[in-house]
Amino acid sequence: MDNSILGKTVFFSVVIPTYNRLPILQKCLRALELQELGDQTPITGYEVVLVDDGSTDGTLEWLDANKEEFPHVRCFEQDHAGPAAARNLGVEKALGDTIIFIDSDLVVLSNFLQAHTDALVQGREKFKSDCCFTYGAVINTCNFDHPTAEPYKITDFSAAFFATGNVAIPKHWLEKAGLFDTRFQLYGWEDLELGVRLKNLGLQLIKCPEAVGYHWHPPFELTQIDNLIDKEIQRGRMGILFYQKHPTWEVKMMIQMTWLHRLLWGILSLNGLFNEKTSAPLLQWLINLGKPQLALEIARIFLNWYNVKAVYQAYSEIGSI
Repeated sequence: MDNSILGKTVFFSVVIPTYNRLPILQKCLRALELQELGDQTPITGYEVVLVDDGSTDGTLEWLDANKEEFPHVRCFEQDHAGPAAARNLGVEKALGDTIIFIDSDLVVLSNFLQAHTDALVQGREKFKSDCCFTYGAVINTCNFDHPTAEPYKITDFSAAFFATGNVAIPKHWLEKAGLFDTRFQLYGWEDLELGVRLKNLGLQLIKCPEAVGYHWHPPFELTQIDNLIDKEIQRGRMGILFYQKHPTWEVKMMIQMTWLHRLLWGILSLNGLFNEKTSAPLLQWLINLGKPQLALEIARIFLNWYNVKAVYQAYSEIGSI
């Protein structure tokens, strides 16, 4: 690969916020230590900038005891302030010219860095500048022992422009856009909101399906529902902050604040009659059959209804914009 295509060599900083994710974080970090680079790669090196967001599960102690296993990792810590603040700290501390954001429950393949690099090369050749970023594939899995064995599913598709699950971008564009808005302290939207600002700067999205990350989460159980409902309510409230910053139809569609979403999820949930209580027997039956993912997708019907109601409730509290 001709380094002149990029205009310079590349040093990656993989920024990872983490909060009480130690078991899967161990797999995440080990996968990043096993990166295989091409013979003519412009990559001169990489670091992993881990920001511990106030974990209480022994994350820092484990890292200190095993630091020799992770020569690429530099660890920083902050009081619990959420992923937006953690990623901002990671960018501030990063030594690389190109930032890769992943989450601490993501396990990547050995060609991960090289795949992002190849896509960045193609994008910069196409646009004759570095005004582009790459967005890799994220495959959801509940297979803890072998997360990378999970096949791609239609439910893994994402239409997001910019999401921090698996994205590589020149550091200076993040700084020019203003980094993440730390007012997004509840769950949701801080990365997509930054994406709107990046799009307004003229950045172009390059899909990079070869850079695969496997996003692990525990198999769905009914005991998770209360937490999932709470996240949807938080996401609804943060959606209004998103809309206050960018009062466009596109954002209204993203946060589900339209009559279409209200009608859709209202009908599918039977105006709330299909909920966590009435659906419990069906969901438990599917879980018992070994189909927790299908149960979760069905639960998303009433979860989306909670989200839509939370959006309109938050909007009514602030009045018209």
